[in-house]
Amino acid sequence: MSLDQLNRIGCKLSAKLADISADPLAQIGLLVFCIIWFVARLPVEVLTAALSIMAITLSQMVLNKQNEREAESHRRDIALHAKLDELVRATSEARDEIAGIEDLEEDEIERLKVART
Repeated sequence: MSLDQLNRIGCKLSAKLADISADPLAQIGLLVFCIIWFVARLPVEVLTAALSIMAITLSQMVLNKQNEREAESHRRDIALHAKLDELVRATSEARDEIAGIEDLEEDEIERLKVART
């Protein structure tokens, strides 16, 4: 089994576990489980360790999903800028220096914007 296949399986498993964990019934079940644990006087340290591991795991899954969204957003931004640059270059009245200004600092962009008016 390749690393890519393992990654896909892990992502599917993480997504499924996140969906299950987000369900209100699962959260109520966790609370009931914790109450039973305390009533039965089982070692609190074990429960604390298990809950901590679960919290860290869920946090990491959220961060991974956020990274995926940011990468997708970045890809869309690059494509949008490429389209806009193409339109600027294709318009005879547009200034060529406007194409690619997203890489400039804000004050330089403002200077180019004011120079047009």
